[in-house]
Amino acid sequence: MYKGYLIDLDGTMFNGDAVIDGAVDFIDRLNTAGIPYLFLTNNATRRPSEILGKFVSMGFTTTENHIYTSAQAMKTYLEAEFDAPSVYLIGTDSFRDTLTEGGTITLNDSAPDAVVMGLDTSITFEKITTACRLIQTGARFLATNPDIKIKTDFGFSPGNGSFVKLISEVTGVEPLITGKPNRYILDGALKRLNMSADDVAMVGDNYDTDILTGINGGLYTIHVGTGVHTKREVMMKNVPPSHTVDTLLDWQL
Repeated sequence: MYKGYLIDLDGTMFNGDAVIDGAVDFIDRLNTAGIPYLFLTNNATRRPSEILGKFVSMGFTTTENHIYTSAQAMKTYLEAEFDAPSVYLIGTDSFRDTLTEGGTITLNDSAPDAVVMGLDTSITFEKITTACRLIQTGARFLATNPDIKIKTDFGFSPGNGSFVKLISEVTGVEPLITGKPNRYILDGALKRLNMSADDVAMVGDNYDTDILTGINGGLYTIHVGTGVHTKREVMMKNVPPSHTVDTLLDWQL
């Protein structure tokens, strides 16, 4: 039906360490049919190579070139926006490595161009207050993604957006977000696929990130009810997704 697919991870392919029913089958069918696809994730905690390792351990057949993250979109944005970007970083070691690879972006905790936030599984009060101080003294406020919560194998855990919202409330500054649902990650993904928006469908569980990425970018959208939002919730929105399925087993290519 569509010439290419952009596919979310958390809540769509897996919840925590649990593979979602139909996810492996869906990717196998795309591979067999030779249909281009790209995993489009707001998760900036892992490098593409690490995400690939998780995929392989779960039984997926794919490659690192099929993965595009909000961390990669952030790196592209910083290198385009600043001549020699310096940042105060809140995030994982993998996020740091993604940004600083190649040496064009440096870390600075005293007078950075920007405070950059990704999900930090070791976040502290000190990191939060440092970010607040730097933003209030002139640093730009950037974040990889606005996800408030993440579906896991036990329920939900806090997402990057919950900490971003805290800092935004304290400073009165709204961040620029490079991940879903904004255009920065979508532009990079479509460039990687070498396809136009009207040939591609966005697949995901979260209306506020995945589905809005498609709606805002002029893509068709496929909601899958295996993560954050239910079918009933998304169909009550002013602009519902193009399609909704219980699992990807229900989707015919």
